[in-house]
Amino acid sequence: MVMNVNEHPQLDQRVREGADLSAGIIGSAMDAVIAVDDAQRIVLFNAAAERIFACPTNEAIGSSVERFIPERFRAGHSTRVRRFGESGVTNRTLNGLGTLWGLRTTGEEFPIEASISKVESAGKRFFTAVIRDITERKRSEETLRKSEERFRLAAQAGRMFSYEWDAATDRITRSPESAQILGINEAVPITGQQVLAKVHPDDRERLEDAVAALSSEKPNLHVSYRMIRPDNTVIWVERSSCAHFDEQGKLLRIIGMVADITERHRTEEAVRESEQRFRLVADTAPALMWMSGTDKLCNYYNKPWLDFTGRSMEEELGNGWAEGVHPDDLQRCLDIYTQSFDRREKFKMEYRLRHHDGEYRWILDIGVPRLNQDGSFAGYIGIGVDVTERKLVEDRLREYERAVEAAEEMIAVLDREYRIVMANRKYATMRNMQKEQIVGRFANEVLNEGVFEGVVKAKLDECFQGKVVRYEMKYMYPELGERDLSLSYFPIEGATGIEGAACIAQDITERKRLEEALRGMSRKLIEAQEHERARIARELHDDINQRLAMLAVELEQLKENPSEVGSRVQELRRQTTEISNDVQALSHDLHSSQLEYLGAVAGMKGWCKEFGDRQGMQIDCRHDVRSTLPTEIGLCLFRVLQEALHNAAKHSGVKRIEVQLWEEPGEIHLIVSDSGRGFDVEAVKQGKGLGLTSMRERVRLVDGAFMIDSRPMSGTTIHVRVPLDSDAPQRVAV
Repeated sequence: MVMNVNEHPQLDQRVREGADLSAGIIGSAMDAVIAVDDAQRIVLFNAAAERIFACPTNEAIGSSVERFIPERFRAGHSTRVRRFGESGVTNRTLNGLGTLWGLRTTGEEFPIEASISKVESAGKRFFTAVIRDITERKRSEETLRKSEERFRLAAQAGRMFSYEWDAATDRITRSPESAQILGINEAVPITGQQVLAKVHPDDRERLEDAVAALSSEKPNLHVSYRMIRPDNTVIWVERSSCAHFDEQGKLLRIIGMVADITERHRTEEAVRESEQRFRLVADTAPALMWMSGTDKLCNYYNKPWLDFTGRSMEEELGNGWAEGVHPDDLQRCLDIYTQSFDRREKFKMEYRLRHHDGEYRWILDIGVPRLNQDGSFAGYIGIGVDVTERKLVEDRLREYERAVEAAEEMIAVLDREYRIVMANRKYATMRNMQKEQIVGRFANEVLNEGVFEGVVKAKLDECFQGKVVRYEMKYMYPELGERDLSLSYFPIEGATGIEGAACIAQDITERKRLEEALRGMSRKLIEAQEHERARIARELHDDINQRLAMLAVELEQLKENPSEVGSRVQELRRQTTEISNDVQALSHDLHSSQLEYLGAVAGMKGWCKEFGDRQGMQIDCRHDVRSTLPTEIGLCLFRVLQEALHNAAKHSGVKRIEVQLWEEPGEIHLIVSDSGRGFDVEAVKQGKGLGLTSMRERVRLVDGAFMIDSRPMSGTTIHVRVPLDSDAPQRVAV
């Protein structure tokens, strides 16, 4: 405000005092005060203006006020001020011009409220503007507007409305959204009693009790109930309110929100029905079922689970189920569950769970994440199956697989298309292949194609008819050559009938050779028996019988010449004795009684002397045996000695043979040696003779070792070494 006081000198002092007061008031004002002259030059710029426009007073004074007006508004500013000056109005608020904007010296624009006044002094006009920065108020208004808009949209989307009930008048004031929910036009006045009448009869008393229970100490109300719309449709609403009381506790009004929860209630009801159906199905399912929440804690088990464990729902809830898990499986089980839960992944695990009878049984547990209708994570649901029997079968199957893999027989399984689906180690080894090169291929790709088409295929087809097929064949292997095989095919039954065949092939080449050798030995034994019978027959017929016949002739001659009895009796007695001795020697060859009565060592020594005397040979028999030999060992050594001496007497061409029998710790040794003609051992083995074979077999039967060293013209040495079993009962050899 500017005044020219020169025209009133008598008031100078008072005016100056008033001017000082006005200047002080203007300087301390919170709003900007700017005065300009007719040329729009600033003549007054208070402290608030400095702060609002970020411009010192000394820079503002004398400058155009338009510097503080945004450029886009400057064109009409002078015209508006001129018109105001020409009008008869001295004060004017500029709100009617819409939002006004100021410009700080920093270049920032900001909203303002302004009023303008004019004064004239000494023929000059001055304009004074009071300006207020309303930036914060505009922000608050915008925030409030947005909040109200969000609330309105939320109320519409959430089907809710606000209300206020006046206890004195029973009138209800409600927001527009109520019309759509209640079916009552918002312009229609409505009272509390009218609203109460529209509450479902079954819920009305409960609502009245809830309202009656409100007090200054408990002013909040939260209740759900049904209402009947004018079209007789029933809706569910949820009411959240706060009651206000005066100082005497008298109810004044209730303010709150009402939400239409019909759809939510239907959804909840559907969920409850779904849960009831789920629990009914779960409780009748032949499996153990569980559920957990987002906190990893289990909150449900079905009846089969509780029946299995013999525990109550309360005992199993949370982590109670872990008490029944086998201690050796618990940590692994928890790790799988926790890690899968954190990653929201499906998991599968096996563990032992204690049955109500105290026995642990194997459970296969599969858990998957549960999701809410909006896709949010709700926890896990799992199903457990008792797989104890399967585990036992798997264990037995693994044992069978290990046995099959370690078997010395070739084992393979083929399907109906002749594809090899399993083969053991021996099967691959015999073909000099890896199992990966066999499994999955067709049989004609692995076997000799000619053999497959000519023999194997027909046998498999017979097996596929449900028959067990057994046969033998010869097969040529790349590395092993021709081998004799014994094959057995067993049909494998499945759900649809015969699904394949288990094929077992046994290499019987060695058995065949042994059988052939056994047949050869049998022939040799028969031949040896016949030779021995022939020898004994010759001995009896050509020697003993002839000598007995001669003795009978001589006795007949004595009958005709009784006078010669005295001179002939001595000769006849000698001949009879010789015949008796020869019969006894023949008997000892077949079975020496000395073995039975004197023992093996003495029997062998005695027989050596008898044999040497009969054959006119020198047999040096030396022995150093302290133990009593078992019967089997004694008889074995005696028969080897007999055969060796007979062969030496027959083939060596010498009259002296050495026999050594001695004992070492744990074994007994026998050596029969001569320095005669000798022979080719390998050639003799291929011959028809049974002597070496019988000696070797006798020694083998007592777990001994038989060695022969002979070369033509270099003599022969037979060495037998037999182990002595110290734990075996000692029996005298016969």
